[in-house]
Amino acid sequence: MIHLSDGEWKIMNLLWQQAPRTITQLTAALEQETDWSKHTVITMLNRMEKKGAVRHEEGERAKLFYPQAEREKVAAQETKGFLEKVYAGSLSLMVNSMVSQNRVSREELGELYAILKEAEEGSR
Repeated sequence: MIHLSDGEWKIMNLLWQQAPRTITQLTAALEQETDWSKHTVITMLNRMEKKGAVRHEEGERAKLFYPQAEREKVAAQETKGFLEKVYAGSLSLMVNSMVSQNRVSREELGELYAILKEAEEGSR
């Protein structure tokens, strides 16, 4: 299981959008949002490689970084952990909390109904 910090999510999202990327490209893409130095990005990439989240290949001039972990798998793991930690595993409690805190559009309600209908049909 791969657990990502908030900063690591920022890097992974960039790599999932477009890979490969070099350290320089990642640093430039994150510069306005994070103000991280090149050394910070290198440290994070090294940590993420040890976790199995990213991998690199030697390029002509610089290392090329690729996502090693699939977005869907990592997101599912993080969601499950969040649900357990914050809502004691109760999906209905989480949905109730989200709906009561945020205005839900008709489009979102339609999507939620479709998801619930699909889940209901799948559990038969």
